[in-house]
Amino acid sequence: QFRLVESGGAQVQPGGSLKLVCAASGFSLGDYAVAWFRQAPGNKRAAVSVISPSSMTEHYIESIQGRFTISRDNAKNTVYLQMTTLKPEDTGVYYCAAGKFGFAGGSSIWSIEHYYDYWGQGTQVTVSS
Repeated sequence: QFRLVESGGAQVQPGGSLKLVCAASGFSLGDYAVAWFRQAPGNKRAAVSVISPSSMTEHYIESIQGRFTISRDNAKNTVYLQMTTLKPEDTGVYYCAAGKFGFAGGSSIWSIEHYYDYWGQGTQVTVSS
C-alpha cells in the first residue's frame, strides 16, 4: 500500500521554527518529485515548495523564500520542510505530495495538484502568540 505520512506540525509562536517530515512507505519516494502544499483557514490548498527526485531543483513561493528549506533523504524515503522565522500567515494544514513530472524550462506545473499521484493526510501548523 502506497502511503505518505506527514508529521512535525505544532503550535508555535511567531519567529519560531518547525521541521515537517514526509515519510513514504510502499514505494520509492526517490523516483518522485515531492511538494509541500498548504491550506490556510478559509483558503484553497496551494503549493509552497517542491524538490526534484535528485534534489537538483527546488522551488519556493515568494512568501517563504529564505525562511523555508525543502530537502530529502532518498535512503530514508523521506522529505523535510524546515520552517524558520514563522509568521501567523504560515498557519495551515501542510500536505506532502509525490508526482512524476519534469522541471525543464522553469515550468510551473509543480504547483498544480493534478500532477501529484500520492498525498498525505496533512499536519497542522499554527503560528500564534
